[in-house]
Amino acid sequence: MKVLVINCGSSSLKYQLIEMETESVLAKGLCERIGIDGRLTHKPTGGEKVEKAIAMPDHTTAVSLVLAALTDKEHGVIGSLSEIDAVGHRIVHGGEKFAHSVVIDEQVIKDIEAISDLAPLHNPANLIGVRSCQKLMPGVPMVAVFDTAFHQTMPKEAFLYGVPHEFYEKYGVRRYGFHGTSHSYVSKRCAQLMGKPYDQSKIIVAHLGNGSSICAVKNGKSVDTSMGLTPLDGLPMGTRSGSIDPAIIGFIAGKENISLDEVLNVLNKKSGVAGMSGVGSDFRDLGAAADAGNELAKEALKVFAYNTAKFIGAYMVSVGTADAIAFTAGIGENDCAVRAMICDYLAGIGIKIDPVKNKARGEEALISTPDSAVQVWVVPTNEELAIARETAALV
Repeated sequence: MKVLVINCGSSSLKYQLIEMETESVLAKGLCERIGIDGRLTHKPTGGEKVEKAIAMPDHTTAVSLVLAALTDKEHGVIGSLSEIDAVGHRIVHGGEKFAHSVVIDEQVIKDIEAISDLAPLHNPANLIGVRSCQKLMPGVPMVAVFDTAFHQTMPKEAFLYGVPHEFYEKYGVRRYGFHGTSHSYVSKRCAQLMGKPYDQSKIIVAHLGNGSSICAVKNGKSVDTSMGLTPLDGLPMGTRSGSIDPAIIGFIAGKENISLDEVLNVLNKKSGVAGMSGVGSDFRDLGAAADAGNELAKEALKVFAYNTAKFIGAYMVSVGTADAIAFTAGIGENDCAVRAMICDYLAGIGIKIDPVKNKARGEEALISTPDSAVQVWVVPTNEELAIARETAALV
């Protein structure tokens, strides 16, 4: 079975074609600047990368270019579209309606549209990708895999906010969490690496990238996570503020004479380590600036590391003492300095890492010392494979 995985954003589209018998990637790529001018990057496994500027006025055009690249005589990996057995779509927000992945039909699309106000920047774009694939690949089964679904096992004490209950009943105001496919994949893989049954494991996953979240996974189920109603909650991230005193919103709006939407734009796009440092959201640039003596960059890195450690420490309560902490995503997999800073804050609860083992980048590795109270792992995430597995299982 061959599964095409589609991750559609407002102006971009990432894709992978995966052969499920061997779980091997046949090709992957990215369409960028959709609706602006357009750029396609296509990489067949074992072949040369193809990059070209090409007009992409809409997502349907982008999908058609992806399908053309996959079947291209020179750079393609399949003879015809009939070889694609199913398409798995990443959908950011499933609300309480979707606790599992589902085969897409018209009712599912309507249900996703009905909760799009919970993710107005993401769900509409995700659905554009679905519609585009349906138009160009009629009859091919499509599956929706939700970022929020893995977290639907959280108990009420973890997902309810301290606001009037009617806001939850009327509007669904609660913690939903995100990065669910990543947290699910990494926690399962970490349990395998430890040789523990997944349903008897207690793992805290630190998905650290430009968007970051922590998840407490107990006996194979998410019991708490740092992102909330939206991805703005939790850790300070690349450009997002993370958790703040909610009164700050009104305070800044009054002082700066700006609207609520303008304040939220600042919190989403101009805050986090970028706003704190003035350097930017790329942790490589932050690290270089800190090494060069930039005090604001040093402070931003410390704030990020401290808050990450604080969430991990709190989730020891959620899982009842963890078997492992698993670092993943761009920063978690590759930034050994940030991992070391985080684990330094956790030394008080007996967590120790080996500085030599901690040099691991982008590979599975046990980086804790033998006498560490909790094992610490680096586990590269693979959200596309997780989506493909869900898709194959359903179709």
